[in-house]
Amino acid sequence: MRETGGRGQGPGRGGGGAGSHGGPGAVRRTPGGPGRPGRQGGTGSGRSEGPRDEPPRRNRDEDAGRSRRDDGDGRARREGRPGPGDRPGSEGRPPSDRRAGSDRRQDADGPSAQESRPRRPGGDATRSAGQGRADDPFDLPRGLTGAPSQEGRRGRSDATVPAPRGGQRHDARPPRSQSQGQSKGPSQSQAPPPRRPVRRPPPPPRPPRPPLVLRLGNPRRRINIGLIGMTFILSIFAGRLIQLQGLDSKIYEAKAADQRVISEVIPAKRGSITDAGGHALAVTVEAREIAVDPSKIPADQRAKMAATLAKELGKPEADIAAKLARLTSRYELVARDVDPVVADRVLDHELPTVTTKKTYRRTYPAGDLAGTLIGFVGNDGTGLEGVEQMRNSRLAGQDGKQSVEQGRDGQRIPMTRSQRQAPIAGRDVRLTIDRDIQWAAQKAIAQQVSASGALSGTVIVMDVKTAQIIAMANAPELDLNNWQKAPDTSYVNRAVSEVFEPGSTNKVITAAAAIEAGAVRPDTTFRVADHIRCADQILKDSHPHKTETMTFKKVVETSSNVGTIQAARRVGDERLFAMLKNFGFGTRPGLGLPGEEAGLLPDYKSWSGTQRCTVAYGQGVSVTALQTASVYQAIANGGVRVEPRIVAGETDAHGRFVPAKPGKQTRVVSGQTAREIASMLEGAVSAEGTGTLAAIPGYRVAGKTGTANRYDQQLGRYNGYTASFVGFAPADKPELVVLAVVQKPSEDIYGGHVAAPVFKDVMTFAIKSRKIPPTAPTAAPSAPPARIGTGH
Repeated sequence: MRETGGRGQGPGRGGGGAGSHGGPGAVRRTPGGPGRPGRQGGTGSGRSEGPRDEPPRRNRDEDAGRSRRDDGDGRARREGRPGPGDRPGSEGRPPSDRRAGSDRRQDADGPSAQESRPRRPGGDATRSAGQGRADDPFDLPRGLTGAPSQEGRRGRSDATVPAPRGGQRHDARPPRSQSQGQSKGPSQSQAPPPRRPVRRPPPPPRPPRPPLVLRLGNPRRRINIGLIGMTFILSIFAGRLIQLQGLDSKIYEAKAADQRVISEVIPAKRGSITDAGGHALAVTVEAREIAVDPSKIPADQRAKMAATLAKELGKPEADIAAKLARLTSRYELVARDVDPVVADRVLDHELPTVTTKKTYRRTYPAGDLAGTLIGFVGNDGTGLEGVEQMRNSRLAGQDGKQSVEQGRDGQRIPMTRSQRQAPIAGRDVRLTIDRDIQWAAQKAIAQQVSASGALSGTVIVMDVKTAQIIAMANAPELDLNNWQKAPDTSYVNRAVSEVFEPGSTNKVITAAAAIEAGAVRPDTTFRVADHIRCADQILKDSHPHKTETMTFKKVVETSSNVGTIQAARRVGDERLFAMLKNFGFGTRPGLGLPGEEAGLLPDYKSWSGTQRCTVAYGQGVSVTALQTASVYQAIANGGVRVEPRIVAGETDAHGRFVPAKPGKQTRVVSGQTAREIASMLEGAVSAEGTGTLAAIPGYRVAGKTGTANRYDQQLGRYNGYTASFVGFAPADKPELVVLAVVQKPSEDIYGGHVAAPVFKDVMTFAIKSRKIPPTAPTAAPSAPPARIGTGH
């Protein structure tokens, strides 16, 4: 009976060769030594008669190759030479050991080693055709390589019984029939009888390998880290919210309000300035400001707009065109202080971006009347000079405020908050100025300055009892309606700010000091020459004359410098200095006007040798026109000096007039001394005096002329003269004081000739305006011959 290990494709193999592969249940052949029987092979190519498992198709080529190797091995043994399967050293190993090793290698290595090693090109095709070579290194017997068979890897459903120690082994496969073929060689007769195969139970299947799982770490740690991160982020948000809504809430609220809340100032109406009779000298009227937005004006309409605005507003077209050409500007003020009627005409043209704003405009109905005294208001509504500056806080009032919420287009947001604080109008200020007398004073001094070719002139009219300023005129005067076009020198109120040496008008103070001290009396006589030595210089009298005896009254009447120096030496420097201070020299008069000066009165201890003499007749000291007028006000008031006043009063919050407080009164000399000096001054205006041109028919007039060298501060030296005259009337019952000062006259330099006529014109008008009755004969005194001298 013939065995076969599978599908035979060649002649049967001898007993010493390696059998071909069988099915899945075939016994693995172990190579043995010489004379060991091999598997009986068949000559046919049919299948085995016994039951067997059909190997997979992919192993059939391997079976064919092994059959070829077995065939070659059998032939080698028959011919007495070792076959490819006879491996040295294999005889000593039991088949069971070799099988066990093979099985162990199969279990350890898994798939067959034959499958894992590389195949020779074309090897599969050759073996599949039954033409394999026995000496091919890729076709080594399985016993030499130790690789597990493909069938063993697939399972051992047909287990085999290990061969006995004699080297014989029987397949568990059922034997083939004799008709299928018989292996060639002598080992055929020695083959043992076939044994019944013993089936082993299949081994338990290997457990499935668990799938690959990615370990993500500890979840609790991840949760904690996430919570920490979330807490940190939330703490940042919470801190920012606390900062925005708690700490910085006021700041952001203010910024938001600034963006949408627009505050607008409501200007207060400035108070009026009136004269003593209530006539308006400065008033505030309603006006308009006209502005444009150049960034929104179409290019093709700019020229037309400039021409229209220039025509309506009376401004140069080039100036308006330049403002319209500023494309980066959102607001350009075209004109201010525009009359409302003119502003309405501008709006009627419907020019793009043209807007108007309600404002107030300061006007001066009297033009240049008391211009330097009243002053003016700047573009921002603040007083800059004169009473406008002195009483600015009262006149200006308090501006109101209005705040509204508006959107980006400038329109007010409906139903939003709106705050409005009403403005408080300014107080009206009433001056002591008499409009009519002010006009007469300005006219008289302007005419004389022009006639004498003088640089400037000043006139002050003062009430004797109250020291209120009735008129304060300067020439040239400032036109308040066109103050922008006037030079800066015209802004100065010379009556309170211009300092000059008084000259002979100061001799009344020396006379008052001498009489008050008891050093002289009006009838005290002096031996007077036309010159006198003072320190290292010779000082001349007011006019050349022979040495003669003069009473002190005559010394004052004729304005003798030498006689005045002799009287001052009897008084002494200290007493003379004290009298000058009592009359207000060296201190401000107290009006409070801007630029008010105190003059210059050096201390008697610093007087030089010549200054001890010149101070007595009004040189070496400096005063203002207001200070000089205040001296004669004290003499006319019986020796009581009153601080001058320019403001009569002002209205209160309810519009009621509240009078100003009277000026401080100070007794300078006794009433007797004042009357004696007044009598001397009345003689100076008489035919015997130097001020004959100041006499007024029907009225007793007392006064004094003055002529002094004029100190020019710009040049730093004396340049020209200052001519002045000051007096009061009626002399027996004084009512008014008038001072006239002419600076640097060119035609005539003496006060009796230049300033006295101005005094006469102004005093005459003031007396008539005040309706002061005459107290003296109406006959006018005859004019004496002109006297020559610097003391006049």
